[in-house]
Amino acid sequence: MAKAELFQKDIPKNERVFYYTSEEDDPIKTAEQEKKQEVGLPDGYEFIPKNPLVRMYSAILFRIFWIFGQWYEKCYWQAKFYGREKLKQVKGKGYLIYANHTNPFHDVFGPAMAADRRIFTIISPVNLKIPGIGKLLPYIGGLPLGKTPEEKRAFNDAVDIRLKQKKVLVIYPEAHVWPYATKIRKFPAGDRSFKYAVRNNLPIFTMTTTYHKRKDKKHGDLPRMDVYLDGPFYPDSKKSEDEKRAELSQKAYESMVKYSKKSTYEYFKYIKKSDQK
Repeated sequence: MAKAELFQKDIPKNERVFYYTSEEDDPIKTAEQEKKQEVGLPDGYEFIPKNPLVRMYSAILFRIFWIFGQWYEKCYWQAKFYGREKLKQVKGKGYLIYANHTNPFHDVFGPAMAADRRIFTIISPVNLKIPGIGKLLPYIGGLPLGKTPEEKRAFNDAVDIRLKQKKVLVIYPEAHVWPYATKIRKFPAGDRSFKYAVRNNLPIFTMTTTYHKRKDKKHGDLPRMDVYLDGPFYPDSKKSEDEKRAELSQKAYESMVKYSKKSTYEYFKYIKKSDQK
């Protein structure tokens, strides 16, 4: 079954199951993902474009992307967003959103609908190879992780600059997309992805997508979504850098687990092989 069909079309019930050994297993295999260790950034890649025309193009493209996302989220996924009023508490400063990773299409548009300003999302360099949309991702806010020391420094500089510009950084700490998953997985990178909030002394929010049955059958048994924002959670100034990251990671995980329990429909099942009877 094609990747797009897995998320955009209703699939037979007997195919809605994934047997996994580890929470780091990847249910979705594509040629690009198989090669992801080999994929780097193009030579001379600019994380923040210097050309004013490119910046203007990016702003226009993001606006189009945002307008389409409004329709896509509300009409296709029948998504409802809760907790956006909490963002008023961080007016005038940048912040970060940590979200569960359960649908690559919604995961592109959802944070832009939830946030109150422009977002920038950490992505894998392999995403730049996705046919069609891959080349557009940097213009709508994709920040690909660097591979070389120079790329990593440029990436980190770009993250800090965007946050100082009072933008929003979006991170998927579960790393792998698990279609329609209703549980929160442990974060493979542990608390390392929380370093951006700590070193910039900025608050984080969580964005948890939950799944529910639709009232109509226009899309078969495909679920609809409710999306919950929670926070803000701040780094504790009295603690060490390591302690700050660990505490934020734990708060984010607990928040996402709490809201994930609001899911009322398990469209796709995940069964650990050791639990099989």
